[in-house]
Amino acid sequence: MSEQRDYGRYAAKMRKHVESGTDLEVDVRFVDMLSRRAARILDIGCGIGATVGGLRARGHEAYGIDPTETVLRVARELHDPAWFRLLSAAQATSTQLERSGLPASYDVVLLSGNVPSFIPAGELPSVFACVEGVLAPGGLLVIGTTTGRPGGPADQDAAAAATTNLTLEHRHADWHLGTFEADSPWSVSVFAAAGTPEPIDAPDGMFVLSK
Repeated sequence: MSEQRDYGRYAAKMRKHVESGTDLEVDVRFVDMLSRRAARILDIGCGIGATVGGLRARGHEAYGIDPTETVLRVARELHDPAWFRLLSAAQATSTQLERSGLPASYDVVLLSGNVPSFIPAGELPSVFACVEGVLAPGGLLVIGTTTGRPGGPADQDAAAAATTNLTLEHRHADWHLGTFEADSPWSVSVFAAAGTPEPIDAPDGMFVLSK
Protein backbone atom coordinates (compact mmCIF):
# COMPACT_ATOMS: atom_id res chain seq x y z
CA MET A 1 0.00 0.00 0.00
CA SER A 2 1.14 3.51 -0.73
CA GLU A 3 3.08 5.17 2.07
CA GLN A 4 2.27 8.58 0.53
CA ARG A 5 -1.15 8.54 2.15
CA ASP A 6 -1.64 10.32 5.49
CA TYR A 7 -2.35 7.27 7.64
CA GLY A 8 -1.95 9.27 10.83
CA ARG A 9 -4.84 11.50 9.82
CA TYR A 10 -6.89 8.47 8.78
CA ALA A 11 -6.26 6.72 12.10
CA ALA A 12 -7.26 9.84 14.04
CA LYS A 13 -10.45 10.20 11.99
CA MET A 14 -11.44 6.59 12.54
CA ARG A 15 -10.69 6.80 16.26
CA LYS A 16 -13.10 9.75 16.49
CA HIS A 17 -15.77 7.68 14.78
CA VAL A 18 -15.31 4.93 17.37
CA GLU A 19 -15.36 7.37 20.28
CA SER A 20 -18.51 9.09 18.99
CA GLY A 21 -20.36 5.79 18.55
CA THR A 22 -20.52 5.76 14.74
CA ASP A 23 -21.81 2.43 13.44
CA LEU A 24 -18.79 0.91 11.70
CA GLU A 25 -20.10 -2.66 11.61
CA VAL A 26 -22.16 -2.92 8.42
CA ASP A 27 -19.52 -5.22 6.91
CA VAL A 28 -19.45 -7.17 10.18
CA ARG A 29 -23.15 -7.94 9.90
CA PHE A 30 -22.75 -9.00 6.26
CA VAL A 31 -19.86 -11.36 7.00
CA ASP A 32 -21.54 -12.71 10.13
CA MET A 33 -24.63 -13.54 8.07
CA LEU A 34 -22.55 -15.45 5.50
CA SER A 35 -20.39 -17.30 8.00
CA ARG A 36 -20.84 -20.43 10.01
CA ARG A 37 -20.81 -19.93 13.77
CA ALA A 38 -17.37 -19.51 15.31
CA ALA A 39 -15.82 -19.09 11.86
CA ARG A 40 -12.14 -18.30 11.45
CA ILE A 41 -11.90 -14.97 9.62
CA LEU A 42 -8.97 -12.89 8.34
CA ASP A 43 -9.43 -9.16 7.72
CA ILE A 44 -6.77 -7.95 5.28
CA GLY A 45 -6.17 -4.22 5.62
CA CYS A 46 -7.93 -4.20 8.98
CA GLY A 47 -7.15 -0.57 9.83
CA ILE A 48 -8.07 0.30 13.42
CA GLY A 49 -9.65 -3.13 13.95
CA ALA A 50 -13.34 -2.23 14.17
CA THR A 51 -14.38 -5.15 11.96
CA VAL A 52 -12.20 -7.65 13.81
CA GLY A 53 -13.62 -6.45 17.12
CA GLY A 54 -17.19 -6.70 15.83
CA LEU A 55 -16.68 -10.23 14.52
CA ARG A 56 -15.04 -11.27 17.78
CA ALA A 57 -18.05 -9.92 19.69
CA ARG A 58 -20.23 -12.23 17.59
CA GLY A 59 -18.20 -15.29 18.50
CA HIS A 60 -15.91 -15.58 15.48
CA GLU A 61 -12.17 -16.23 15.64
CA ALA A 62 -11.18 -13.10 13.74
CA TYR A 63 -7.73 -11.65 13.08
CA GLY A 64 -6.53 -8.58 11.24
CA ILE A 65 -3.42 -7.70 9.27
CA ASP A 66 -2.35 -4.28 8.03
CA PRO A 67 0.94 -2.94 6.61
CA THR A 68 0.75 0.39 8.45
CA GLU A 69 1.97 0.61 12.03
CA THR A 70 0.22 3.96 12.56
CA VAL A 71 -3.26 2.49 12.25
CA LEU A 72 -2.37 -0.83 13.89
CA ARG A 73 -1.25 1.09 16.96
CA VAL A 74 -4.82 2.35 17.33
CA ALA A 75 -6.22 -1.15 16.72
CA ARG A 76 -4.07 -2.51 19.55
CA GLU A 77 -5.17 0.28 21.87
CA LEU A 78 -8.87 -0.30 21.16
CA HIS A 79 -8.80 -4.11 21.08
CA ASP A 80 -6.75 -7.12 22.14
CA PRO A 81 -3.29 -6.66 20.55
CA ALA A 82 -3.04 -10.43 20.01
CA TRP A 83 -5.59 -10.17 17.22
CA PHE A 84 -3.41 -8.06 14.92
CA ARG A 85 -0.20 -8.37 12.91
CA LEU A 86 1.87 -6.00 10.78
CA LEU A 87 1.60 -7.70 7.37
CA SER A 88 0.68 -6.58 3.86
CA ALA A 89 -1.92 -8.22 1.62
CA ALA A 90 0.88 -9.82 -0.42
CA GLN A 91 2.20 -11.44 2.78
CA ALA A 92 -1.09 -13.19 3.54
CA THR A 93 0.29 -16.65 2.84
CA SER A 94 -0.04 -19.69 5.09
CA THR A 95 3.70 -19.62 5.77
CA GLN A 96 3.85 -15.92 6.64
CA LEU A 97 0.73 -16.07 8.79
CA GLU A 98 2.02 -19.07 10.74
CA ARG A 99 5.38 -17.38 11.26
CA SER A 100 3.49 -14.43 12.70
CA GLY A 101 1.59 -16.65 15.12
CA LEU A 102 -1.72 -16.62 13.25
CA PRO A 103 -3.71 -19.57 11.86
CA ALA A 104 -2.80 -20.73 8.36
CA SER A 105 -6.36 -21.41 7.15
CA TYR A 106 -9.61 -19.40 7.20
CA ASP A 107 -13.30 -19.84 6.46
CA VAL A 108 -13.61 -16.23 5.29
CA VAL A 109 -11.12 -13.61 4.12
CA LEU A 110 -12.28 -10.00 4.02
CA LEU A 111 -10.96 -6.99 2.10
CA SER A 112 -13.17 -4.06 3.03
CA GLY A 113 -13.09 -0.28 2.85
CA ASN A 114 -11.41 0.06 -0.57
CA VAL A 115 -8.39 -2.07 0.39
CA PRO A 116 -7.98 -3.36 -3.22
CA SER A 117 -7.51 0.20 -4.50
CA PHE A 118 -4.51 0.62 -2.16
CA ILE A 119 -2.77 -2.51 -3.47
CA PRO A 120 -0.04 -1.55 -5.99
CA ALA A 121 -0.95 -2.00 -9.64
CA GLY A 122 -0.24 -5.49 -10.87
CA GLU A 123 -0.22 -7.13 -7.42
CA LEU A 124 -3.93 -7.96 -7.19
CA PRO A 125 -3.62 -11.34 -8.98
CA SER A 126 -0.90 -12.46 -6.58
CA VAL A 127 -3.00 -11.29 -3.62
CA PHE A 128 -5.92 -13.36 -4.93
CA ALA A 129 -3.57 -16.36 -5.18
CA CYS A 130 -2.46 -15.78 -1.57
CA VAL A 131 -6.08 -15.64 -0.43
CA GLU A 132 -6.99 -18.85 -2.26
CA GLY A 133 -4.05 -20.52 -0.54
CA VAL A 134 -5.35 -19.73 2.96
CA LEU A 135 -9.05 -20.38 2.35
CA ALA A 136 -10.51 -23.63 3.64
CA PRO A 137 -12.47 -25.74 1.11
CA GLY A 138 -15.55 -23.77 0.12
CA GLY A 139 -14.24 -20.71 1.95
CA LEU A 140 -15.26 -17.20 0.96
CA LEU A 141 -13.42 -14.06 -0.11
CA VAL A 142 -15.52 -10.95 0.56
CA ILE A 143 -14.50 -7.63 -1.03
CA GLY A 144 -16.11 -4.23 -0.52
CA THR A 145 -14.74 -1.42 -2.69
CA THR A 146 -15.49 1.52 -4.96
CA THR A 147 -16.51 0.27 -8.40
CA GLY A 148 -14.65 2.71 -10.61
CA ARG A 149 -11.31 2.67 -8.82
CA PRO A 150 -8.37 0.27 -9.35
CA GLY A 151 -9.21 -2.99 -7.66
CA GLY A 152 -12.89 -2.71 -8.56
CA PRO A 153 -15.06 -5.55 -9.89
CA ALA A 154 -13.44 -5.75 -13.33
CA ASP A 155 -9.95 -5.99 -11.82
CA GLN A 156 -11.18 -8.53 -9.27
CA ASP A 157 -12.70 -10.77 -11.93
CA ALA A 158 -9.53 -10.58 -14.01
CA ALA A 159 -7.34 -11.40 -11.00
CA ALA A 160 -9.50 -14.36 -10.01
CA ALA A 161 -9.43 -15.77 -13.54
CA ALA A 162 -5.70 -15.22 -13.99
CA THR A 163 -4.31 -16.92 -10.89
CA THR A 164 -7.04 -18.86 -9.06
CA ASN A 165 -10.00 -21.20 -9.22
CA LEU A 166 -12.10 -18.79 -7.16
CA THR A 167 -15.61 -18.31 -8.53
CA LEU A 168 -17.82 -15.25 -8.17
CA GLU A 169 -20.87 -16.27 -6.13
CA HIS A 170 -22.53 -12.90 -5.49
CA ARG A 171 -22.08 -9.23 -6.30
CA HIS A 172 -24.12 -6.50 -4.64
CA ALA A 173 -24.23 -2.71 -4.80
CA ASP A 174 -23.86 -2.36 -1.01
CA TRP A 175 -23.63 -4.33 2.23
CA HIS A 176 -27.45 -4.53 2.32
CA LEU A 177 -27.72 -6.81 -0.75
CA GLY A 178 -28.63 -4.02 -3.16
CA THR A 179 -28.75 -5.02 -6.83
CA PHE A 180 -25.44 -4.37 -8.55
CA GLU A 181 -25.59 -2.45 -11.83
CA ALA A 182 -22.85 -1.32 -14.20
CA ASP A 183 -23.13 2.21 -12.83
CA SER A 184 -23.25 1.25 -9.14
CA PRO A 185 -20.65 3.37 -7.32
CA TRP A 186 -19.92 0.68 -4.73
CA SER A 187 -19.57 -3.08 -4.94
CA VAL A 188 -19.56 -6.02 -2.57
CA SER A 189 -18.24 -9.18 -4.20
CA VAL A 190 -18.22 -12.70 -2.77
CA PHE A 191 -15.87 -15.27 -4.30
CA ALA A 192 -15.83 -18.92 -3.26
CA ALA A 193 -12.95 -21.37 -3.11
CA ALA A 194 -13.32 -24.84 -4.57
CA GLY A 195 -14.50 -27.64 -2.33
CA THR A 196 -17.21 -28.23 0.24
CA PRO A 197 -17.19 -26.48 3.60
CA GLU A 198 -17.23 -28.56 6.76
CA PRO A 199 -20.81 -29.41 7.77
CA ILE A 200 -22.42 -27.15 10.34
CA ASP A 201 -22.79 -28.99 13.64
CA ALA A 202 -25.84 -26.99 14.78
CA PRO A 203 -29.25 -26.15 13.27
CA ASP A 204 -28.02 -22.61 12.50
CA GLY A 205 -31.57 -21.36 12.08
CA MET A 206 -32.80 -24.29 9.96
CA PHE A 207 -35.57 -26.37 11.52
CA VAL A 208 -36.95 -28.65 8.84
CA LEU A 209 -40.48 -29.90 9.42
CA SER A 210 -40.93 -33.63 9.05
CA LYS A 211 -43.91 -35.15 7.25
